[in-house]
Amino acid sequence: MRDRTKTIHGVRLGILCLETSFPRIVGDAGNAQTWPFPVLFKIVRGATAQLVVHEKGRGLNSAFLQAAEELVSDGADGITTTGGFLSVFQKELAAHAGVPVASSSLMQVPLAQALLAPGKRVGVITIHGERLSADHLTAAGAPADTPIVGTESGTEITRVMLEGRPELDFAKAEADVLGAGREMLERHPDVGSLVLECHNMAPYSARLQKELRVPIFDVYTFVKWFHSGLAPRDFGNGVRADQRWE
Repeated sequence: MRDRTKTIHGVRLGILCLETSFPRIVGDAGNAQTWPFPVLFKIVRGATAQLVVHEKGRGLNSAFLQAAEELVSDGADGITTTGGFLSVFQKELAAHAGVPVASSSLMQVPLAQALLAPGKRVGVITIHGERLSADHLTAAGAPADTPIVGTESGTEITRVMLEGRPELDFAKAEADVLGAGREMLERHPDVGSLVLECHNMAPYSARLQKELRVPIFDVYTFVKWFHSGLAPRDFGNGVRADQRWE
């Protein structure tokens, strides 16, 4: 990490936030209580969920780049986002920000695939299956033919997120995610793990794993891993490694 001046100290991670009005419950990337470490938030004005999901963030490039620059100026050593569809901005953000960028939970797909036995593959659960394209997957380093199932056929989570509804029924949203998970394994029995594209879906991961009995990777697993690289745990106590008792 290059030396630079900072305005805010003691925080490593900056989060680019979509401009939304739906509830961000604990577990959501946009809820500060989700994270076991301090974070900096920066709202990208005009970046609605509708525009990002349905139009690939058309016209928002400069707004995201400016917001990323401000996060770095404020003190962030790394940047993530509140939307998995933002993988399409990964290369631009990383080139512009000058710090590591982890734009999308989808970037976990190649690693999750490497963990699986031959003949198994990773599936993706998303807020809108019809809108998550090969472009999003390729930008995240994932195979373009990765199996995808969305929650748009459900009754709650997609509607609330994309329409910006002010209230969320947790039980109904969870049912939508569980339903998408079941559909995935029914349609693709070779799926051995799931990545949740949506950065609002981590609150449902534990129930999903318990029911489907496959590993679940979400924004929380992704960003905790990313942050651990920005601020590695110091196991030392003033003694060199070659002097410690085994």
